[in-house]
Amino acid sequence: MTLNQMPMVTAEDYQNMPEHGPRYQLIEGDLYMAPAPNRFHQEISLNLLVLLRNWLVDHPIGKLYGAPFDVYLDEYDVFQPDILFVSHERRAILSDRGAEGAPDFIVEILSPRNARIDRYNKRKMYARHGVIEEWIIEPETKRILVYRFADEREEPSLLIEHGDMVETPVFPGLKIDTRQVFAQ
Repeated sequence: MTLNQMPMVTAEDYQNMPEHGPRYQLIEGDLYMAPAPNRFHQEISLNLLVLLRNWLVDHPIGKLYGAPFDVYLDEYDVFQPDILFVSHERRAILSDRGAEGAPDFIVEILSPRNARIDRYNKRKMYARHGVIEEWIIEPETKRILVYRFADEREEPSLLIEHGDMVETPVFPGLKIDTRQVFAQ
């Protein structure tokens, strides 16, 4: 069997993989190993999780999760975004195995090994399946690309530079200083 004839991996195949060992994501029927992110990536993720979680304590409008957490978009796409939020309106997508449908909000923090997949493959699928907003965070440039899929699917709706404030209609009234996101 040649590489072009390899069968596509399904969400069922993915679900039957062992929980220990390397982490994987299923993208358009292909398995991609997800190596552990670097330290700055993890600091950005934790900083943003804390900021969002603190806001949600006073505004309990849904559930917040950090990686690893499976998002089953369809039979051939199971992603593990760095951060995701599911509003109470979409809570029916939550199951014991993760989210079975599109969360409201996704954050992908780029690293050299995943940048192309996060920028193109996964973003395309998030838009197609109904994610409201995605933030792609670029640690090297300390920028946040905000995609609001109702506005535009190919280009970011906003480009947030280091030191700017960022807001999102997903979390009404929340204002985040990006210096807190990129703090080390």
